[in-house]
Amino acid sequence: MVIIRRWYGRYGSKLVWAAVALGIGWFLRQTQGAPILELYYWVSRPLQSESPELLQERLTNARITELQQRVIELERKNEQLQKLLGYFEAQKQEVIAAPIIGRSVDDWWKQIVLGRGSEDGIEVGFVVTGIGGLVGRVVDVTPNTSRVLLVSDPTSRVGGRVSRTGTMGVVIGGSSRIAVMRFFEKVPKVSPGDTITTSPVSRLFPDALPIGRIQSVDLEKGPAPEAKVLLTAPLNDLEWAVIHPYKSK
Repeated sequence: MVIIRRWYGRYGSKLVWAAVALGIGWFLRQTQGAPILELYYWVSRPLQSESPELLQERLTNARITELQQRVIELERKNEQLQKLLGYFEAQKQEVIAAPIIGRSVDDWWKQIVLGRGSEDGIEVGFVVTGIGGLVGRVVDVTPNTSRVLLVSDPTSRVGGRVSRTGTMGVVIGGSSRIAVMRFFEKVPKVSPGDTITTSPVSRLFPDALPIGRIQSVDLEKGPAPEAKVLLTAPLNDLEWAVIHPYKSK
């Protein structure tokens, strides 16, 4: 008995506290922490500046605002689809409408991914346009997707023509809105505001697709005169595109 009393005197209090801790842990587990949540509520209640009625009103107003934003977004998408439908119906040959489902990770204005692929008849080399003009060219195809090199990509090269004068050159991507056109002539007949379309001698694109408008001209640029071209297709905002079954010459 003496040994037990000594042992209890040394370890008894620790065993009691351990049992209490285990009991509290078991209780919290069984109640899923409800007592702690209740305690937090009562402790923080003096700090709550709003009544339940005001809080409910704020939540209701936030929900109304969210629904209004959704309506605005749906109206915007409907307007864009209406424009796309008109553009789609205006095409003289059979084309394929495709949603944009992805963009380049590094530079979103270089490449896009369309939700149409070889199962829809898409092939590498097909031309992609949108509302406003040329978008790019299909460079890779899977059964259900197509990767498009945008006209804004710095590696893109498109034969261009000044509609007003017939002056030709090559359009090189630069950014999501601006491209550069290098002319073949030393003194090109071009002015700010001129419309640029695809060249009739292009091997990759059909003739007369809109590309952009001349912003400025630098006749002193070497080794050939250059012009800045504002791309007419809104590459930043496109959600749908149109694929043309055009094969290289």
